[in-house]
Amino acid sequence: MIPAWRFGPPSEADFEPLLALRIDVMREDLERVGRFKPSRARRIFREHFDEPGLRTILIGNERVGCVGFRTEADCRKIDSFYLDRRYHNSGLGTAILKVLLAESDVRGLPVQLEVLTGSKAQRFYERHGFVKLSQDDIEAEYERPFRNSGS
Repeated sequence: MIPAWRFGPPSEADFEPLLALRIDVMREDLERVGRFKPSRARRIFREHFDEPGLRTILIGNERVGCVGFRTEADCRKIDSFYLDRRYHNSGLGTAILKVLLAESDVRGLPVQLEVLTGSKAQRFYERHGFVKLSQDDIEAEYERPFRNSGS
């Protein structure tokens, strides 16, 4: 059973715990592609954290993850989608993604994201209608086309 969850606004107090979560869930894949460096992880997450569109993911009052969902001229972009490992393979990620995709469809925009090459996240997004646009040794770029309510 998927726990009741909600989005919340991030505060500066969320930065360090969410950075630790990011490092925990991404370290193995980043090491595999030769890109793990704590200072780099901090810099990249700081940039994403400070941009508009970051949401914390809460179960009750417990912070269990975050997602950046940002509007650009011709699409919406997902970045920084991290969930505490306790919730991996629980259906929570799918529930959250469905809400984000519905928001984008209401605006008539496709959704784009980047995923580390070879990560389990690639299969997750492909199951939800994302199509690979390009891939290199480090990451793959995906897009999920806009779907109107009649699709």
